[in-house]
Amino acid sequence: MLAPIPDARTSISSWRQARQQLAATSTDLRHAESDLVRAEALVRQALSALLPDIRLTASAAFDLDNPDTAPGVPGAVDGRSTTAPVGTASLSLSQSLVDVASWRGRDAAATSRRSSEWALFDVRRRISQRLATALVAVVTAERVAELNRLGLSQSLERASLSQRTFELGRATELDVVRARQDVAVARSALIAGDEQLRGAREALGVALGTGDQIGVRKDFRLDGILEELSGHCRGLGGSELRADEEAAATAVKSAQQRTAAARATRLPTLDLTSNLFAVTTDPDVARVASWSIAAVLSLPLWDGGLRSAQIKEREALEIDAQASAEEVKRSARFERSRSRRAVSVSESLVSVATEARALAERLDTMTRRSFEIGRATSLELVQSAVALRQAELALALRQFESMQARLDALLTEARCDS
Repeated sequence: MLAPIPDARTSISSWRQARQQLAATSTDLRHAESDLVRAEALVRQALSALLPDIRLTASAAFDLDNPDTAPGVPGAVDGRSTTAPVGTASLSLSQSLVDVASWRGRDAAATSRRSSEWALFDVRRRISQRLATALVAVVTAERVAELNRLGLSQSLERASLSQRTFELGRATELDVVRARQDVAVARSALIAGDEQLRGAREALGVALGTGDQIGVRKDFRLDGILEELSGHCRGLGGSELRADEEAAATAVKSAQQRTAAARATRLPTLDLTSNLFAVTTDPDVARVASWSIAAVLSLPLWDGGLRSAQIKEREALEIDAQASAEEVKRSARFERSRSRRAVSVSESLVSVATEARALAERLDTMTRRSFEIGRATSLELVQSAVALRQAELALALRQFESMQARLDALLTEARCDS
């Protein structure tokens, strides 16, 4: 059991490698990117309602009962007769001149696109935070597994010492049993720690979009995560909002604009239309049969309550967006406060754990010497050993918790642009 747990088949050597793999496999990132593409398409759709609509229609017709007559069009004009069969072409143009609802709909779509951009930034921040947490968890579990093996090795040494002391007549069988009991406890902790390491590797594999366990190499530096994160995530200024807060606030603005667009459907619209119609002729190729231009004023009178229902729906969505924005704001405020406090608390805990570990090591050394000369009991020997193992584990955990707190503090108040 003292042999190290086998390495995972795949190992991460640096934060850059982990982030590149995450960018290629993250479903959350793909969802956010597709939402942005959809928002951009909706902006174009909304803009198209304000741009000219030009259509060309061509057709060919033949009268089965009167083969020599062109169906549906006038006969000879200016010495030019319509051909039979006849070919026709129609060119139409429609341009919106005044359409308040479409203008506001375009503004709402553009605002919604900005909200999707902010949401993408926030997804990048969150997946980076989850990845950093998973990496720290694996490194922590690796260190715990290493300490568990060291603890078992020390327990075996104490058990051997107790056995030799018993054989020399300076200890009792009770001392030997207590030492063996400590070995059993150390083995139990080792087994549990190994399983925790496997679980951490599996969690890292899930975070990176694979079904296998993923470990970290021995030369992996947790401090390097902070250095590389600063390359694509920057801290927020004093008055800057986090990306999720910006996304929520922009979503509220978009909802307000969509409500205004729904109300504007009650206003009249003014359009400009033009139609050109041409037919094939003989002897010339074709002639323009008609060309018209018109201004069309449309005044909505009654639609069965459709517009009123749409306005109520948009108002309800606006209220929902405002509630979501308030919830995001509260959550962000809580996360900021907690992350700032966690850094100072974790540093204090590391200082205390360092002192406790030094005292436990000193006490264990003194207890072992006293036991060898017969001045300490086996119970004191085992208790000092357990206290030392616990102090070493506590120090390792506190150190990794401190690193996790620093990472959380950075990513909780950051904007990740790539």
